[in-house]
Amino acid sequence: MFLYLVQHAEAKREEEDKERPLSEQGIKDITKIANYASHLNIKLDSIHHSTKLRAKQTAQILFDYLKPIKGLNETTGLSPMDAPEIWDNRLKEMDENIMLVGHLPHLARVSSLLLTGNINKVIVSFKMAGMVCLKRDEDKNWSIQWMLTPEIVVGETGIINACDSL
Repeated sequence: MFLYLVQHAEAKREEEDKERPLSEQGIKDITKIANYASHLNIKLDSIHHSTKLRAKQTAQILFDYLKPIKGLNETTGLSPMDAPEIWDNRLKEMDENIMLVGHLPHLARVSSLLLTGNINKVIVSFKMAGMVCLKRDEDKNWSIQWMLTPEIVVGETGIINACDSL
C-alpha cells in the first residue's frame, strides 16, 4: 500500500479572505506538483481531503491530474488538530493506495506515528503543496519512499533539482 500525504498549498491570509482559498502562488505550486506527479505512474485509488477550502482546492487540482479511480472524498479526521490515531486506525483496515490532503500539525503527527509509533518525533518536514510518499510492507511497517516540494520541481517541464530532493 502507498500513502501520499499532501499539505495544502499556500492559501490567502484570513484577513484577506475568511474562507482562505488558495492564493495565486498556491495554485501555481500545487499545479506544478500535480503535473509532475502525473508522470510518476502513481496508481491512486482515492484522494481524501479535510473540510477546509484550501485543502479541498488542493485536492481538486491533484484529482484533475492524477484521476484516482474511486474519486475525491471530503472526510473527517484531517483538520489541523485532529488526533493522528484516527488515520492510523483507518489505515490498518485499508489496502488501497490513497492520498490525504490536510494540514499541519496533523500530517506531521500522522507521519511520525506511522513511521516511529510516536507522534512527537518530527520525521517529515512538510512544505505547502509538498507531497510525501509512504509505503506499507507486508509486515505492516511504513517507510518513506520519496518527497516532492514545489522548490525542487522546476518549471512546467518538471525538472527536479536533484541536490535539493530527498
